[in-house]
Amino acid sequence: MAVRRVLGILLAGFCALSSADRLTSATENRTAKPESPSTNVLKPDASSTSGKLLGANGDSKSIEKIKPAANATAQTARTESPVHESVGKDGAPMVLVPEGDFIMGSDKGDEDEAPAHRVHVNAFYMDKFEVTNGRFAKYVSAIQSEPPWGFSDKDTPVIYADRPVRWVSWMDAMGYCLWVGKRLPTEAEWEKAARGTDERVYPWGNDPPTPVHAVYGLKEGGAETVSIIGNHLMGQSPYGAQDLAGNLYEWVMDWYAEDFYSSFINSPAINPHGPTEGTAKVQRGGSYVNTPYRLRTSFRTKADPTEPDPNVGFRCAQDAPKQP
Repeated sequence: MAVRRVLGILLAGFCALSSADRLTSATENRTAKPESPSTNVLKPDASSTSGKLLGANGDSKSIEKIKPAANATAQTARTESPVHESVGKDGAPMVLVPEGDFIMGSDKGDEDEAPAHRVHVNAFYMDKFEVTNGRFAKYVSAIQSEPPWGFSDKDTPVIYADRPVRWVSWMDAMGYCLWVGKRLPTEAEWEKAARGTDERVYPWGNDPPTPVHAVYGLKEGGAETVSIIGNHLMGQSPYGAQDLAGNLYEWVMDWYAEDFYSSFINSPAINPHGPTEGTAKVQRGGSYVNTPYRLRTSFRTKADPTEPDPNVGFRCAQDAPKQP
């Protein structure tokens, strides 16, 4: 119980939450944006259109095909440099994302992805895979926490131990990361880990996704709908992280603000951490029920940090030791 009190104190420092009823809808029924009307579309430049196409929930969408950056690769599973791995305190493999600049966001996507801007992030490690049922079950047992809804049958963490845990809120995710001496990645860290420095559309490059790259386009189902970790080597990111597109949305540290990127129009962002407060936390990467539009490395969505959903999971990050 002492551990639970400590985690509660730590988590209180990360967010000030208003009470909210838990929702039971499976996907995108809270504050998130609707699917694009096409599976591979982006918006034209703001200067080239005077109107907006509205999605089912009133969000603007339009229908211009993806235009890869000129210097982006179209090769599948290409990595920028040799993959460097480590092992976290929880035994999970982690990949190194080196210090440096990259271009974050997109001027061809949704309004909250713009403007594309230069960001500098320090070196960090990120979990190679999403946190699994087996690992999360150890956390639940250790702190005597309320298990996620997906554990209600008590067989999930055993039968599906190697599949990513889902039905976890942002609070659950942060609690686990703190328990193992890590943290959630910032939104900027997540995007660099996914797209590298060549502005690729998907973690593997610019080729449209196929089932060998990611899990997407499925109907809602049970635990078996989510792929076991390590099953999509062809979809890995430039630094070796897998399932950053599809499988499950992933919580990141930052509060969500639609216009946050506009803060960096005239100057580069250095290790940005998002707004200082808000009502929703950012989710990244798309999930097994989404179209390729949401699997893009720059796509953003959001949710109440107290609410779990069946298509949302997470992975942890930690700072890399500074080199002498």
